[in-house]
Amino acid sequence: MPARRRRPEARRRPWPLFLLFAAGVATGVALWAYAPSLPAETLIARYAGDRSRFIDVGGVRAHIRDEGNPEGVPIVLIHGSNGSLQVWEGWARELGATARVISVDLPGHGLTGPWPRDEYTVEAYADFIEVLIDNLHLDKAVVAGHSLGGAVAWTFAATRPDRVSQLVLVDSAGYPRDSEADAPLMARLARTPLLGDVGIYFKPESQVRRALADAYADPAQATPERVRRAAELQRFPGNREATLQRARTQEPLDPTPLKRMDVPTLIIWGGKDRWVPAADALRFQADIKGAQLEIFSALGHNPMEEDPKATAATVIAFLAGAPLPPPPAEPAPPPEPEPAGNADHAVQPSVMPEKD
Repeated sequence: MPARRRRPEARRRPWPLFLLFAAGVATGVALWAYAPSLPAETLIARYAGDRSRFIDVGGVRAHIRDEGNPEGVPIVLIHGSNGSLQVWEGWARELGATARVISVDLPGHGLTGPWPRDEYTVEAYADFIEVLIDNLHLDKAVVAGHSLGGAVAWTFAATRPDRVSQLVLVDSAGYPRDSEADAPLMARLARTPLLGDVGIYFKPESQVRRALADAYADPAQATPERVRRAAELQRFPGNREATLQRARTQEPLDPTPLKRMDVPTLIIWGGKDRWVPAADALRFQADIKGAQLEIFSALGHNPMEEDPKATAATVIAFLAGAPLPPPPAEPAPPPEPEPAGNADHAVQPSVMPEKD
């Protein structure tokens, strides 16, 4: 009787090892990407400076700078989303001789951190600005805002016109987008359950670098110093949670009140703004009675940082009631190199092209 042949043993499938390896990689990536909040004391020591003050505004310890000419017209500067009062440093230098310059970190931003009210909408921020002005014993002030801060500024002016002497809007938010798909990717992710809750704790440096490079007309303005400051201030305790709540609770803005406003208004815009189109500047000018508009064709979404001297000169003229200075012309492109050979015999075009 022939011997029975042994059946070959079944090969073990390596799926458990693959799953274990994948879980290890995922855990490693998560640990690498995780960025806890930084100590408040460390960030205050790094970014407050000798011009900073911390005062109680509606129950929150607000970071402000009150500088310039104490006898000059007071102007309150309101930064945009995920910004901080440092974006106004150029204007503070330029306006300081004639104006009392007050800049502030909004709740959930910069060195201010979260506030007990636990609201971070445009309307809540307008309430915050009113309490700030009250605490500084101001009856009226010029109010200037950039991006989200612009929406806060015009909302404040529309609801408290007796507290605003003049209004300055810089690449301001104000008009709803056509669809949710037009919203920035990070805003859409923040509104996604679970993904947004976890995502806010990832390292923000790469996101900040991309956002700033897109915000400036010249990406080189997204310097390592600016990227580091913005990324670290996002990690101030409570700021990322406030950003998440703002993304999930802010309703689309209603621009209807703009048409009822009767406040002298200056609109400043970067012609190369990739975030808020210059067409919105024209809408603001059409909706706000008597509004003046200055478009800086060579600048992007942050014109007060990109060219503080020229943009502040426009503000100074507006405050004084003088004609606005013309914005600087965009630099002409470099001339085309001449063809090789004798330049006297180079063929010239029959009609010289006009500059855009």
